[in-house]
Amino acid sequence: MEIIHFKIKGMTCDHCAQSIEKAVTKHQGIIEKEVSYPKAAGRFVFDPDIITPEEIKNTINDTGHYQVVGEIKNDDHPGDYDFIIVGGGSAAFSAALTAHDKGAKVLIINDGLPIGGTCVNVGCVPSKRLIRVAERIHQASDSPFEGIQLGRPKIDFNKIIQNKSLLVETLRSKKYLDVIKDKTGIQLIKGRGIIHSRNKVKVEDKTYTAKKILIATGASTRIPAIKGIEKVDPLTHIDLFELEELPASLTILGAGYIGLEMATVFNRMGSRIRILEYTDRPLRSEMPDISHEIQKQMEAEGIEFYPNHRIDEFIQKQNDIVIHGKNINTGEAFVFHEKGKLVVATGIKANTDHLGLEENGIEKDTQGHVVVNAKQETNIPGIYAAGDVTNTPAFVYTAAAEGRTAAFNAIENANMETHYKGLPWVVFTDPQVAGAGIDEREAAEKGIPHEISKVNLTDIPRAIAANDMRGFIKLIRNPETDALLGIRVVAPEGGELVMQASLAIKYGISVSEIADSLHPYLTLSEGIKLAAITFHKSVDELSCCAV
Repeated sequence: MEIIHFKIKGMTCDHCAQSIEKAVTKHQGIIEKEVSYPKAAGRFVFDPDIITPEEIKNTINDTGHYQVVGEIKNDDHPGDYDFIIVGGGSAAFSAALTAHDKGAKVLIINDGLPIGGTCVNVGCVPSKRLIRVAERIHQASDSPFEGIQLGRPKIDFNKIIQNKSLLVETLRSKKYLDVIKDKTGIQLIKGRGIIHSRNKVKVEDKTYTAKKILIATGASTRIPAIKGIEKVDPLTHIDLFELEELPASLTILGAGYIGLEMATVFNRMGSRIRILEYTDRPLRSEMPDISHEIQKQMEAEGIEFYPNHRIDEFIQKQNDIVIHGKNINTGEAFVFHEKGKLVVATGIKANTDHLGLEENGIEKDTQGHVVVNAKQETNIPGIYAAGDVTNTPAFVYTAAAEGRTAAFNAIENANMETHYKGLPWVVFTDPQVAGAGIDEREAAEKGIPHEISKVNLTDIPRAIAANDMRGFIKLIRNPETDALLGIRVVAPEGGELVMQASLAIKYGISVSEIADSLHPYLTLSEGIKLAAITFHKSVDELSCCAV
C-alpha cells in the first residue's frame, strides 16, 4: 500500500471532487480516495502492484475538466492525516471540528471513558442532574415560609440513577457521536494512543502519521497513598453515580468542589455525610470567608465537617471501614467507623501514564500535567495539548476553547492564544459558590492595589422577599483605576450572577458604570449593583431601588 497526494486544478465545487473520486474508483488497486475541493487536492491510497501514480494522474487528466498540476511532497504532508487527536472529550471534539472546518483530515483516538470524556459521562452532566434531583427532594421537604406543611417525598434511587444514565447516553450521542457521523474528514477509532514521535502515534501494532498531534487525554481521580486504602475498595464520584442502592452513610475524603457537590446530593437524598479534610477548611483555594460560609450552610443541613484530619490507615473490619488518623492541629488521634461507603475526592491527576511523553521529551510540571504555552504548544514542535491533561484551568469550557486554539494553530499557523481574563466558575452546592477574575489574595500577590465591597444577602431585596438570605456577594476592585478585578459569590443560584462581572472584567467596564447601570428589581443580580455602590456608600443609606 502506498499513498500519494496530488494538487488538482479545475474544481469549482464539491461535486467536482466527487466526480474525480468516481473516475478514479473505476480502476482496480484504489484502496482509498479523498478529493477536497477547498484544498484543491486529492489523497489516494493504492496498491502499487496493480496501479501506478502515473495511471491515477492520467485518469484525472483524461476527464477533460480537471488537471493534476503537481504532487504534494511528504515535507508538506508527512502522513495519513493532517491532525491526530489522542483523547475523546470536549477538548478533542472542539479541536476535531475546528480542524475539519478548515479542510483538515482528522483522526481521533479514544480510550478509557466513552466518547465525550469526563463532562458528559461522569462529570458535569450526571452530577448536575443529580444535584437538581436532590434540590427537588429538599424543596419538597423544607419550606422557608410559614404556613406551608411539607413532607419527605418517596425516593426511588435506582430509577433516579437509571434516568441519569439515559440522559448521559442521549447527550453522548446527540452532542458527540451524531455531530461527526456524517463528517467523512473525521475518523474515530478506539484504542490506546501512544506518542511515537512528533508526527506518529501508535495504537497497538499500527502506526498513524500526521502533520500535527494534539494530546487531550483529560484527567482522573487521584487516589491518595494511604496505608490500607487499596483493601477497603474506595469509590470515586464515577462509582458513586453508578450505585444501585442509596448508601446509608458516606465518608468523603476531600472538601474540594467535587467532595462538596457529592455531599450536597447524597445528604439530601438521605445518606448521612461525613467529610474528612486534610487542610483547615473546605474550598481551601478560596478566601476563608467563602469556606466558612459554605461550611456553615452545609452543616445547617446536617453534613459533618472534620478539617485538619490526616488519615494514617484504613482497616476493613467485617462490614466496617475503620479510619485511623490524627488531627494535625491538636495532635489528637481519631478513629471513625464507616458502615456505608468510603468516597475519594482528593483531587485529580492528568492522564499521562504510558502515553510516550517521557520518551519524546514532552515536558510535564511537578503535578504531572503537560506544560503548554498560550498557543497550546508543548515544548516539542508540532505537538499540542489541551484540556485537563494540561497545566491550565480545569473546566469543560476552557478545554473546548483550548482545543479550538490548538486546532487553529496546528492547521493554519494562526498564532492564536487562549485567554482566561475574567474566567467564570461555579461550585454547584446550595448555596452555590461562584466567582470570576481574581480575589483579594491574588491581587495582593500580584501587587495590584485593591479593596473589597461585600453585601450580605440579608440586604438584597430579592433574597429578603424569597426568605432565603444565605450568603453574600463580594466585589474586588482597583481603587486607583476603578477597574473590577473580581467577584466572589455565595448565594442560591449564585452561578447565574458571575457572567456579568466576567464580561465587565474582560471588556473593562468600571465599577462606577456597574453602579450606575439599571438592574431590574427584584432580582438577585441587583446585589452586584448594591456591592458596586457600597464601595462609596453604606447599603443602609440606600432606598429599596438602590439609589
